[in-house]
Amino acid sequence: MTTWHASTRRQFLTLLGMSAAAVSCGTTATGASSGRGQTKTLRYQGWAGQVTLPELAADLGYLEDVKLKWIGNTTSGPQDIQSAATGQIDFGGAFNGAVVKLAANKAPIKAVISYYGADKNAYNGYYVLDDSPIRSARDLIGKKVGMNTLGAHAEALLDIYLERGGLSREQAGKVEPLVVPPVNTEQSLRQHQIEVAVLGGILRDKALAKGGIRELFSDYGLLGAFSAGTYVMTDRFLQQNPDTARIFVTGVGRAIEWSRATPRKEVVARMSDIVKKRGRNEDVAPLQYWKSWGVAETAGRITGKELQLWVDWLAKRGDIQKGQVTVSELYTNKFNTTGSKAHEAGDSGTPSPSSSPSKSGS
Repeated sequence: MTTWHASTRRQFLTLLGMSAAAVSCGTTATGASSGRGQTKTLRYQGWAGQVTLPELAADLGYLEDVKLKWIGNTTSGPQDIQSAATGQIDFGGAFNGAVVKLAANKAPIKAVISYYGADKNAYNGYYVLDDSPIRSARDLIGKKVGMNTLGAHAEALLDIYLERGGLSREQAGKVEPLVVPPVNTEQSLRQHQIEVAVLGGILRDKALAKGGIRELFSDYGLLGAFSAGTYVMTDRFLQQNPDTARIFVTGVGRAIEWSRATPRKEVVARMSDIVKKRGRNEDVAPLQYWKSWGVAETAGRITGKELQLWVDWLAKRGDIQKGQVTVSELYTNKFNTTGSKAHEAGDSGTPSPSSSPSKSGS
């Protein structure tokens, strides 16, 4: 089992600032063209055995004359948006806390559309064995929690759970988040290498079907329905390729709404066909477990509260300074023309912390 000790998480978070330094040294999105010519090819990273929303949008014909160019698979959301910020790819997606952290380090990026979140069908659960004595946040002191990466969605929700459970900062520091490859997380739990496993989507449903585990808490249970991650593009790319950006963002928004309106079996069949056609020797069987993208807002439009929650979280942890970032400057909806354009008003105005997702989801 490959793991990183919790003491490395601060070092991991600082990696998000590296891309900002690279950008300041003149690295830009090489796909962007100056003058009237706009790129019609978007380089991106995918996920093995999965279909991303841009891939679905392309297959549905929603990207019009814009083409996607797969350059490999990413290892995590933070890595993906770092690659976007340094111009290795033209868009990347990550947990909103990672987006905030990267922007706080002066990377000139903008969040343009939400692409995943939590709802009753799409959520991350924190699971223990049926016979585990762990029943509360306090029971996690001194225990290991396996997750896909540090400094991102899973660790953020763990922090919120521990805080709401009444743990002091010192006590919470004794809970040990560990990086465990997602495909090994269930096995690590069952073999008692970790006490808690963070499982989502296909891996969660397969583990639950096997039995022997129970949910301690979930992100949906803590915060209700909320959009958790956004795709970002660099400011330069958006300035030089506004029409391409509009086609891309609007296409992804249409794919979100197509998925909502289409029977699940048809969505799964479409995604399975996409995986088969790309010929990367991937197993399509796990796609049968897909249920939802979990995006809260219509067409993935960004309200600001999805980012404000993590601005507050990062400031409380000391990873950024209070007032270091302004939420309204982190995102734009102007390229998302899915349906009514009235929502473009969301580009201005910083939401108050009280507008952050609550436990009830309101």
